[in-house]
Amino acid sequence: MTHHISAMLDAYPKDLGAVDKNKLAECIAACFQCAQACTSCADACLGEDMVADLTTCIRTCLDCADICAATGNVVSRQTGTNAGITRAVLEACRAACAACAAECEQHAGMHEHCRICAEACRQCEAACKELLAALA
Repeated sequence: MTHHISAMLDAYPKDLGAVDKNKLAECIAACFQCAQACTSCADACLGEDMVADLTTCIRTCLDCADICAATGNVVSRQTGTNAGITRAVLEACRAACAACAAECEQHAGMHEHCRICAEACRQCEAACKELLAALA
């Protein structure tokens, strides 16, 4: 799953410093996988007959997808890294994933796409938390 991400980090021409490359690669992968899951879940919610009841879920998924994609992009960049910005986006991503997972878990018993999305959000939330701890 993280093969190309790890390969790109290994190919970076400078020293990455004390950052744990495995945790970094796992977080990048989790962010992009979560963005995809959230986008797909929002789309699936739009296809449900009870779409009006899923408005909050759709909005939360779309917000989470955008935040996860942005976080994946920010933490992928290593040149001129600003630790404050990196921590801030990781915290925002963690919060968005927690909120989205909680929202999707409310619908998981009825909609498989919400169950899958909640799982992806929880994995991303954990990966962001682990990378934050590794950066401390």
